[in-house]
Amino acid sequence: MANPKKRLAENVEGEFFVDSTCIDCDACRQLAPETFAAGLEYSFVHTQPQTTTQVRQALHALLACPTGSIGTVHHNDASRVKDDFPIQVEGQVYYCGFNSPKSFGGNSYFVRHPDGNWLIDSPKYLAYLVGKFEQLGGIRYIFLTHRDDVADADRYAARFGSQRIIHRTELDAQPDAEIVIEGASPVELVPGFVAIPTPGHTAGHCVLLHANRFLFTGDHLDWDRDAKQLDASFDYCWYSWAKQTESMSALTRYTFEWVLPGHGQRVKLPAEAMQQELIALVDRMRTQN
Repeated sequence: MANPKKRLAENVEGEFFVDSTCIDCDACRQLAPETFAAGLEYSFVHTQPQTTTQVRQALHALLACPTGSIGTVHHNDASRVKDDFPIQVEGQVYYCGFNSPKSFGGNSYFVRHPDGNWLIDSPKYLAYLVGKFEQLGGIRYIFLTHRDDVADADRYAARFGSQRIIHRTELDAQPDAEIVIEGASPVELVPGFVAIPTPGHTAGHCVLLHANRFLFTGDHLDWDRDAKQLDASFDYCWYSWAKQTESMSALTRYTFEWVLPGHGQRVKLPAEAMQQELIALVDRMRTQN
């Protein structure tokens, strides 16, 4: 729970605030951009929410915050909006919320599918989410993009009898994973779900393409909301920027409309526009070293 005594000085006066335990994971800025902004190494409230929608979004951010760093001066209605999670992205794709500090606040996603539901990376293990996933039909597969964002995947797998999927190079993060991706070639895991190895951020990083529309990108690719363009993080590339550039170039062979990252802003663009954005990003990446 956020501590008013640790309230950051940058917060504007009013009901909502961020305290000094913030880890700058960006989740709140994704969920409620009209309320939260980026500071030097943290988020803060730049404008108090005014409309019903803005208040609801700010409460979503409060609930999703991995470190409980968002608070309100008075009692809030967070319990009233809790049932919004998982939040629908589009169709049968949902954002889980309740980001985990074990993955530095990384996003996770849920896909409903008649042949078995999918969890992409892991949120916190909470009784509430377990109940929601039960209502939605359980979890058959847990796709783990890379070692950083496994969080509580093992607990969800144990609860639902799920099969965890991870690349061989990342296996020490989930050593008893049930399905192991080998090598550098894409693999269709089941119809409509293709794992694409994208080494760069880590050696065994993979993305997941669903229905040629939704690309779950882990820490490989996201949307820069300020520059309004696709982006990759040079500063957080732990393995090889050259490899990440090659991996990004390889993604131009695929068609998709959504980029759904573990860290960073998600975005939907027409497939043709997404292709052009991706080509432009690869060109920028090749000039950076």
